[in-house]
Amino acid sequence: VPGVPDDGLFDPVTHSYVALDVEIPSDVRQIEPIVSLVTEHCRTLHLPKRQCSLNIPVALSEALSNAIIRGNHEDPRKHVRLRATVSDQALVFDVVDEGRGFDMEAVSHDPTTPQYIEREDGRGVFLMHQLMDRVEQFRGPQHVVRLTLNR
Repeated sequence: VPGVPDDGLFDPVTHSYVALDVEIPSDVRQIEPIVSLVTEHCRTLHLPKRQCSLNIPVALSEALSNAIIRGNHEDPRKHVRLRATVSDQALVFDVVDEGRGFDMEAVSHDPTTPQYIEREDGRGVFLMHQLMDRVEQFRGPQHVVRLTLNR
């Protein structure tokens, strides 16, 4: 397939390929380097500048910090996995932590409204929803937050 890396990670059924699959320690200092790596890769995909410089870095930073701080409780023995999948239709980020997850619906309020303006919780989830086309949560043996940006 033209334009798709020949690394064995292309899925002919979904016409997508894994652009990145990394595991990082539960350390917030790991967020900036991994987001920078993703941002650089996004530029090679010829995505709009706003998506590369705002939407993806902010939403991904929030998802990674939630996974490290809330999911893994910054336990140095635990890791966070980031998997980015690219297709003609979308860019999908799966952020996987080793925790039990959290109830995303419970923190899906609008933090800009007067009743929530002084609360600290929910701002990251709010930003993810504002900057991505779809935000999903899967709980099971692992906790996954999936961020989807349509192309």
